[in-house]
Amino acid sequence: MSSLTKNNYLIFYFLLIWMGANLFQAAFMELHVDETYYWVYSQFLDWGYYDHPPMVALFMKAGDTIFHSALMVRLLSVLTNVAAIAILWQLVKSYVQDASLFVILYSSMLILHVYSFITTPDTPLFFFTIVYFYLLKRYIKTDRLTNALLLAVVIAGMLYSKYHAVLVLLFTIVADLKLLKRPSFWLIVAISGVLFVPHILWQINHDLPSVQYHLFERSARAYRFSFTTDFILSQLLIVGPFAALALYYYVFRQRATDIFLRIMKFNCYGFLLFFLISTFKGRVEAHWTLLAFVPFFILAYIHLGRMEHIPRWVMRLLYANIALIIVIRIVLIFPIPALTKIRGLQQFWGKNDMAKRIHAKAGENYVIMDNGFQDISNYNFVNNTTKGFSYNTRNYRKTQYDFWPIEDSLRNHKAYYATFRSHGTPLQDTIQTIKGPLYGRFLDAVRTYQKVNIKVEGLRKEAEAGSKQYVTLTINNPYQDTISFSNADEQWPVFLEYGYTQPVFQEENFVEMHGDYRNIIIPPGETATFPAKINMPPSPGKYMLLFSIRTDPFTGARNSDKFPIRVN
Repeated sequence: MSSLTKNNYLIFYFLLIWMGANLFQAAFMELHVDETYYWVYSQFLDWGYYDHPPMVALFMKAGDTIFHSALMVRLLSVLTNVAAIAILWQLVKSYVQDASLFVILYSSMLILHVYSFITTPDTPLFFFTIVYFYLLKRYIKTDRLTNALLLAVVIAGMLYSKYHAVLVLLFTIVADLKLLKRPSFWLIVAISGVLFVPHILWQINHDLPSVQYHLFERSARAYRFSFTTDFILSQLLIVGPFAALALYYYVFRQRATDIFLRIMKFNCYGFLLFFLISTFKGRVEAHWTLLAFVPFFILAYIHLGRMEHIPRWVMRLLYANIALIIVIRIVLIFPIPALTKIRGLQQFWGKNDMAKRIHAKAGENYVIMDNGFQDISNYNFVNNTTKGFSYNTRNYRKTQYDFWPIEDSLRNHKAYYATFRSHGTPLQDTIQTIKGPLYGRFLDAVRTYQKVNIKVEGLRKEAEAGSKQYVTLTINNPYQDTISFSNADEQWPVFLEYGYTQPVFQEENFVEMHGDYRNIIIPPGETATFPAKINMPPSPGKYMLLFSIRTDPFTGARNSDKFPIRVN
């Protein structure tokens, strides 16, 4: 049997084992809380969402349409990951044909395991990026129309997966500026751009929410040195704690012997450097650099494969990584009780039980939670419903729940309100969860105005401490019924308030708006204006002004952008 045949057989059996292990993991491991949020995406298919493009919703919908389970919403992720590895082998074997090294190295990198069985926007992005690199290598060698057309479609798939795809394209061009001289390159740009137009139009029609969130709101905290050190440490851990330093060294040592490897170098270093610099703006999640580790793997594999002898200590470190990863994957399915008490790990277990306990109290009524989008999304998935609504408080950020029609359906109706804060009434239920006691009660004639948008005119960006500003508020009514700020004959009083805040989760004091806003009545689809007086903060500094509509018993919604003000 030839070495090529042996290599292909080994890859084939590795892919079978890999697929089987990931199908098992996908079936018996609880969905991550973010996965359940993306599942709700799939129940409201659209060309875009507040946080991400729509490919993740399509990945989930493909399996969930067949049968509702954790396995089925992850099914396409498992299958495309197997396909991606097969394509990756085809990509690298022209440099080095060593299937044993390929299998060992791939299995030893923690980050490459994560997106083999879970479904997030990174999952389709990982698949399309590997296909992109494979086609790009062909395109660099042979400038054919078919290669250009396939690249255009795959690039569109990358862009529809996650906005990080833009960095891959940017680093590719910077690494090989000669691509700009090819007429077919501009054909690729044109076709992929046209394919992406529906998402761009969605963004425009919704006032560019993703741009506002990712570029201006996501990282609003003051810089801390730990942002940078935590990022550096995380990039070692996600490679694999034992062999990471050695692999980084070998990636650095691998020379760019052709233009494709030069592109790999630029993408690997470019991603890591880009997000290292981003730590000076705010906290960077470890997995945001996922696409750095496709070229990282390619470069490490080629360098190790071309060595006359791989040091034994390196192989032992790779095996140690694999052993640790196997233990982690088993624990994610069969948790050790002591680990379930660690706050950072609670997102992996016990959520399904909490969702079922809430449903046992709420029945088929709508459910409202106010602690972010994750727990309520898990409630929706576990109970296969879209009657769970996230009340996004003013100290949080907007989410896709601000766009979906769930709030429209529950307004003025009965709903079950579950929160980790006591309602202060003996009528409340106490539900024991892995995150602590959850308190629930039924609300009649729910009064919420989360979709109402408030804009301000005449606001000065600089003002004196303790001074007053006179502005005009424009308040829209997006609902199908008239809204009124009067509390006459209303069970739940409403208050128009404003306050100054900075980062997400920072709680600030909000005060009621001056003036008689109680007479404001806005018909469906109409707007109203209100002249308002605003007191500036008493101390100098940089602030973010936010307007909020609060109705009992909620803490107040976020009803405007954050308007920056410098107080002197």
